[in-house]
Amino acid sequence: MGKYIVRRLLQLIPILIGITFLSFAMMRLAGGDAVTYMYENAGVNVSQEVIDQAKAEYGLDQPFLVQYATWFAGMVTGDMGVSYVSHRDVYETFVSKLPATILLTITSIALTVLIAVPLGILSAVRHNQWVDYLIRFLSFIGNSMPNFFAALVLIYFLSIKLGWLPVITNDNVAQSLILPTLTLAISMASKYTRQVRAAVLEELNKDYVMGARARGVRGKVIIWKSVMKSSMLTIITLLALSIGSLLGGTTIVETIFMWDGVGKMAVDAITMRDYPIIQAYVAWMAVIYVLVNLVTDIIYHYLDPRVRLGGDGA
Repeated sequence: MGKYIVRRLLQLIPILIGITFLSFAMMRLAGGDAVTYMYENAGVNVSQEVIDQAKAEYGLDQPFLVQYATWFAGMVTGDMGVSYVSHRDVYETFVSKLPATILLTITSIALTVLIAVPLGILSAVRHNQWVDYLIRFLSFIGNSMPNFFAALVLIYFLSIKLGWLPVITNDNVAQSLILPTLTLAISMASKYTRQVRAAVLEELNKDYVMGARARGVRGKVIIWKSVMKSSMLTIITLLALSIGSLLGGTTIVETIFMWDGVGKMAVDAITMRDYPIIQAYVAWMAVIYVLVNLVTDIIYHYLDPRVRLGGDGA
C-alpha cells in the first residue's frame, strides 16, 4: 500500500506539468494581458513605454517558455508570484479564500448525504410503490435544474417573497450559507438519491439477502449491516467526485451569492486576465482531483476485499 501511495503521488508531477502548461498556453493564445486590460479600464492614457515597463516588471516581455518555467519553478518552491491586479501575494490571496469554499463544501456534502441516503433506501425498499414514484419524480426534477436556475428559484421564494434569507453574502455567515448550500444540495441529492436507490435495489436482489430473510433476519438489520456496506463503494465514488468539484469552487453558485471563495476568485481573475491567480487555481484543481482519487482508491482497498486481493496479487 505504501508503494502504491508513493507511486500515485509521483504521478501528480506530470499531471501538474501537463495541466498547468496547457492552461498557461491557452491564456496566452486568448490574446490580451493584465497590464493592457488594467490601463484600459482605468480610463487613463499612458504611453507605450509605460506599458512596456509594466510588462517587463511582471516578466510578460519574456518568451512563453521562459515565463512558464519561471512560474513553475516558483510554485514548486512555494512562491506563486504576485497578483497583477491587486499586487497581493498569490498564495496569501488563495489561502484567504479557501476557508469559505471548504465551509460550503462541508455543509453541501453533509446536507446531500442526509437527504440522499435515506430517500434512496426508502425508494428501493418501497420499489414500485407510490413513495418510490414520488421520490423518483422529485429527484428527476431536481437533477434537471441547473444550479443557476435553482439559485434563482430559491432567491425568489426565500429572499424576495418571504424575506427569510439575504440574497447575497452578509456579515451573518450562518444565514448567508443556507442559500448556496441548498442550491448545491438540490442537484447533488437528486442525483445521489437515484444512484443509492439503484445500488440498494441491486443488492436486495442478491442471494445473500434472500438467505438472510429466509433465516428470519429483520429487514432493517439486512439494510444497514449488509446492503449498505456493499453499496458504500458507489456512494463513496459519487462523494469523491463531488468533493473534488466543490473544493475547486463552484463558480456559478459562488458568483451568484457573492460567496467569497475560490470559485469566485477564479472568475474574477479570468475576467481581469490575472494570470498568477488563474494558474494557482488550475494547480489547486489538479492537486485536489489527484488526491481525492488517491483517498478514494485507499478506501476501496479497505472496503472491498476483491480490490484488496487483486492489488496484493498484482
